[in-house]
Amino acid sequence: MKTQTAEEKYRRMTETPVKGLILTLSVPTIISNLISTLYNAADTFFVGQISTSASAAVGVALSLQAVIQAIGFFFGQGSGNNMSRRLGAHDEKTAEELASTGFFSSLLLSVAITVIGIIFLRPLAIFLGSSDTILPYAMDYMFWILIASPFMASSLVLNNQLRFEGNSFYSMIGLTTGGILNLFLDPLFIFVFDMGISGAALATAISQFVSFAILFILSERIGTVKIRPRSFKPTLQMLGMITNGGLPSLCRQSVTSVAMICLNNAALPYGDAAIAAMAIVNKIGNFTNSVLIGVGQGFQPVCGYNYGAKLYKRVKEGFWFCVKMMSVVLLILAVIEFIWASPIVGFFRKGDPDVIEIGDIALRLRCFTLVFSSWITISNMLLQTTGKMWRASILGFARQGIILIPIVLILPQFIGIWGIQIAQPLADLISFIISVPMTMGVIRQMNEGAKVEEASIFAKASEKQLD
Repeated sequence: MKTQTAEEKYRRMTETPVKGLILTLSVPTIISNLISTLYNAADTFFVGQISTSASAAVGVALSLQAVIQAIGFFFGQGSGNNMSRRLGAHDEKTAEELASTGFFSSLLLSVAITVIGIIFLRPLAIFLGSSDTILPYAMDYMFWILIASPFMASSLVLNNQLRFEGNSFYSMIGLTTGGILNLFLDPLFIFVFDMGISGAALATAISQFVSFAILFILSERIGTVKIRPRSFKPTLQMLGMITNGGLPSLCRQSVTSVAMICLNNAALPYGDAAIAAMAIVNKIGNFTNSVLIGVGQGFQPVCGYNYGAKLYKRVKEGFWFCVKMMSVVLLILAVIEFIWASPIVGFFRKGDPDVIEIGDIALRLRCFTLVFSSWITISNMLLQTTGKMWRASILGFARQGIILIPIVLILPQFIGIWGIQIAQPLADLISFIISVPMTMGVIRQMNEGAKVEEASIFAKASEKQLD
């Protein structure tokens, strides 16, 4: 493994042609996201062979996993995008303090969640939307997810930090290894060892630990910024910087958890089939989003380095490239999912026509607004990485919280289960409308910044000629 110096990494991120650089950084993140989504979907697929209630239990546990992921993304994105700007400004010392503080803070907080979650496991499972038939499955599954939460959250921190340094290939290795391992362990524990849904959760826990171990080793060996206990500085200033960079991710992930809880509880009157169907549709949506998020994650380190170096033209070029490319990709995926919605949903839960019917309608409705996700997601990453905390947080809250949760709570009262199925498409449409002026304001600011920078460069060149 060849380790690049901070100066070599800086030149690569600020001088390599933007489009090729983003594609180079995106491919590993897309692969790792797809593998991660695949092994999460593997639980849904294999558990779906047990019963509809077991399949629904995985959907209930998704909201718990969203909370754990929220911690990892908060500290990972919060430390990571600040790190990239600091590295762009040649401030390696602060970058190391950010990395160490983000990592150890995540580890400590997720351990606390493990302890509290296990103590209150039963009421937690009920609160997340378990029916009487789902509850025993949900408790068995959530126990091992809680055990794995410190490794799950810390893996996301390390993964994000490696990406923001420009080491997306190595971050991919850690996640994909755990994901592939989970694909083998799931059927082994569920069917061969006859562990049922507990086997699926144990397989996930082991895979998360393996990913964590690999990512930590890679971070130490090839990472530009190292994790050091002596650099752990949970000061107000340091935590404020992490909050500024990570709050939008925390908003997105935590409000996603709340939305899932509301969705599960709204679906309860329609039976376990409704909860299972919406869980399956969410898993399918995760596959689609894996590509989009992977491209956005490839854009973020390019954005952070160049924004920190005041190379605004490169930031804008990268933003528009990602938006246009992913709009085309999502349009193609929307057509595919619309045409083959029933077989796709049925793949996860064969033999239950109620699940397939509910999931088919929900998936088709999402296809109508899928293309808007390109602008919403890339805009959110631009706002977050450039330090526009409040705009990014509001946009993150809007899609899964401010808009989605009221729709889920209100519409089913008037149009029944259709209110649950149409909730996400409506939230996406409204979020797109909100995001346009937010993002264009930042782009206009960069246009002004680029003019000032060009004027400064021209003035310095003129002075040299006079000398």
